[in-house]
Amino acid sequence: MQIAKERITSIIFDLGGVLLNIDYGRTRTAFEHLGVPNFSDLFSQAQQTELFSLFETGKITEIEFFHGVRTTAGIGCTDDEIRTAWNAMLLSFPPQRLEFLQNIKTRYRTYLLSNTNATHETAFLQIIQEENGIQSLNDYFNSVYFSHKIGYRKPDRDSFSYVLNENNLDANQTLFIDDSIQHVMGAKQLGIHSVHLDTSKENVIEKLSFLLA
Repeated sequence: MQIAKERITSIIFDLGGVLLNIDYGRTRTAFEHLGVPNFSDLFSQAQQTELFSLFETGKITEIEFFHGVRTTAGIGCTDDEIRTAWNAMLLSFPPQRLEFLQNIKTRYRTYLLSNTNATHETAFLQIIQEENGIQSLNDYFNSVYFSHKIGYRKPDRDSFSYVLNENNLDANQTLFIDDSIQHVMGAKQLGIHSVHLDTSKENVIEKLSFLLA
């Protein structure tokens, strides 16, 4: 469906896959090396077990999460080994995407809504600092929302409602972009104009170029 840019005043971005390059396969392989052959049954882009959802909504601590992984997977790894495997999926944040965010923020109100957790937040902020020399993403958005801090995760409607209500946004004037189709469908249920980014074929700059045309 064609989206008329004249109707859009606000944009909600996903982080992993859209702005930050990620590779779930790297974490799957890392856990296989730790003795977890079925890690994709526990966590993947499409689905995950309750343990991961609890961590992503801030209901359990990092230490409780690591303990849960050991118990669920039946492995005897250290916290550092689990942390390294869990962070393996996090890759790079291309500088051209930061430039794109700067440009698009001059025309639209922009927000970040990410399903993430305390461990990944520390890791990707370190990546961004090392690659681009910035301390946080706050300067690139009007507001930043991480699931483990707001207590809701996509595709739950409460996660989208939280951002809309906090910023008095009109869903019909808001665009959301995500690389997970279930999140896109969740946003659509609230009347948000939603775009699915197929990262195997396109990138966010190409997908949203019409907004800057």
